[in-house]
Amino acid sequence: MAQDGSATDSSRISRRDTRILPVDVSKICSLNFSDDQEPFLGDWTMDLRDNITDTTNLRTAADRMRTSDIPVAFPTETVYGLGADATRSSAVRGIYEAKQRPADNPLIVHICSLEQLRGLLQPSRIKTRYKPSQPTELERKFGAKWDIERYPPDPIPKIYRPLIRRFWPGPLTILLPNPTDSVLAPEVTAGLPTFGARMPKSLLALALIKIAGVPLAAPSANASTKPSPTTAEHVKHDLDGRIDLILDGGPCDVGVESTVVDGLSDPPVILRPGGVSIEQLRECCGWQNVVIGYKDGSENGTAPKAPGMKYKHYSPKATVVLYDAGSGQPSTDVVKRYLGENRSIGIVRTKTWERGFGLKVVEVSNSDQNAAITNGDHEHPIQDNLSQPKLADCPINGTTPAPSNLPKSNTTHTTTAAHAISITLDSADKPIQLWDIALGNKVETIARGLFSALRELDSKNVDVIFVEGISDSEGDTAAAVMNRLRKAAEVHVTL
Repeated sequence: MAQDGSATDSSRISRRDTRILPVDVSKICSLNFSDDQEPFLGDWTMDLRDNITDTTNLRTAADRMRTSDIPVAFPTETVYGLGADATRSSAVRGIYEAKQRPADNPLIVHICSLEQLRGLLQPSRIKTRYKPSQPTELERKFGAKWDIERYPPDPIPKIYRPLIRRFWPGPLTILLPNPTDSVLAPEVTAGLPTFGARMPKSLLALALIKIAGVPLAAPSANASTKPSPTTAEHVKHDLDGRIDLILDGGPCDVGVESTVVDGLSDPPVILRPGGVSIEQLRECCGWQNVVIGYKDGSENGTAPKAPGMKYKHYSPKATVVLYDAGSGQPSTDVVKRYLGENRSIGIVRTKTWERGFGLKVVEVSNSDQNAAITNGDHEHPIQDNLSQPKLADCPINGTTPAPSNLPKSNTTHTTTAAHAISITLDSADKPIQLWDIALGNKVETIARGLFSALRELDSKNVDVIFVEGISDSEGDTAAAVMNRLRKAAEVHVTL
């Protein structure tokens, strides 16, 4: 990091040999939870099978987290993260350097248990028990009063407890007060009196944090301003030569980052939309009046309270032209206006756009003959069996069935594919190449494929990417998708 606090110039970072290490946690571990606690919110342990490559890969990454200043990329349920020991300044600075991230953009701290979080909020009380597993005879006699006198108050603010019970582990980040005797590296908070924390739902992420034994500061594992990565290959594309290790757990489930909330304000505020909706938040005690506190554009001029608020994000190299839902599709004149020397355009379709905007198709690539004949045909996914292992895939307390609030068994995801078409804009023009990606009608599928679609079209060296937006009113996942797209777009077409 430069003396002025900005990220170090990329030319000063020595090139490294970046390796991708596959890990299927469901094959190498079993989980043990205390009977009186929700899974992962109370005490839990994990047994690993030795002499397996996946176990070696996981332990190698955890050891690097503890000892190295070079961050490690790993999957979560939202996007891939770039993690480092949140308590060591030299390690956290490595994140900023690898990503070329502005130094005033705070990082989210990832934890694997409430016990670990309490240790961050009250460093002098690490290992303090906040709830007895079995009440003593005196506790049965004197009840709650004795419990309060024997066990110190929980440092986690009460406003967050309903959210933690409902959404953790999961795609929700909460803003917490950073204590004066904080063990967190000051670079984590970027000088703010608060820090964001979340418990990821990815078993691989939880296992990594557990084995490392330290909280992990982790933004998305992409080069700063670029689309967030949802596969290990995306990370390699952006950070090859800048980091040593990428743990490959398959494509991510959610596809957009976590929702960030500030319950320290009155009323509570959503700082960033994500995987938990405003409707879901308002169902929780104390959050009925939660308000939106983010903008879709970059919020320059103020210190960002959460990642993704201040700077341009999620942008490919090509110009992105975003059309709001219901605002039509690009005309021939608009396509001509953005056509560059490559004579190639990209399209990301969702609900209503026709393939190739309904223009005359003169040629279809051999691999896409059947897919491109009919205008408006939306779904052409490629099957991908490398989905992330979920919590329910591991034995729980020695048995196979998982608690009901954990994710269900492994799901096969699909990856976005760009289909090549040649079209003509008018009879006098030479054909242009159009790369078409259809994300489908479902909001969850659109969210999961968005960043991958932008990266795929960028790899085709298109001059412009036209994107069909969706309605913000379809829920907070839709709002999160549109928030990211508006930050990525250079041109925004509205009704």
